[in-house]
Amino acid sequence: MNSETLVVDPATSATHNYKLLIGCIVPRPIAFVSTISSNGAYNLAPFSFFNAVCSEPPLITFATGHRVPPKDTLANARATGEFVVNIVSEEIAEKMNLCSGEYPGGVSEFEISGLTPVASDLVRAPRVLESRINMECRVLQILDLSTRPMGGSLVIGEVLRFHLDAAIVTNLRIDPEKLRAVGRMGANEYTRTRDRFQMIRPQV
Repeated sequence: MNSETLVVDPATSATHNYKLLIGCIVPRPIAFVSTISSNGAYNLAPFSFFNAVCSEPPLITFATGHRVPPKDTLANARATGEFVVNIVSEEIAEKMNLCSGEYPGGVSEFEISGLTPVASDLVRAPRVLESRINMECRVLQILDLSTRPMGGSLVIGEVLRFHLDAAIVTNLRIDPEKLRAVGRMGANEYTRTRDRFQMIRPQV
């Protein structure tokens, strides 16, 4: 236990808040979100404010920062009501990072990264062929929570279909050793998911 405690008032600085949030909440899973615009342009971007919500129905959520004009991912999800979340493994981590740049609207990150768009079954947004897990989603709700400079919107989607590389699945359990997912830390750091340990939940 540290003998000294640093206390930070969130009202002081949104930038400080951001640094603290991405440093405290670690590791964060990465939603590699593929969308399609109303005129058929593909977009691909990573978001580390991402998680599951519930399993009946299967709902997942990711948050995108406030921009004017809005980021293509948010604009496309709002316009089409669909998106795909692709899970990032070590094999495609560098290509995912290429997609995180602030490119002009309408630029396809598939072309920039060299990743391959492949048709989904139930939504128009493409899947990432090189990703070992894809989740086709329908937008359930978009909550515009803050329009301040570092505000954001929360996108909640219902998973309509899972696509899983059979090589990483046994009895519908995903083998993390084979998936080799990566997570987001603070600043420019990422983490691998190779160092794991088990704890059994108490039977109460």
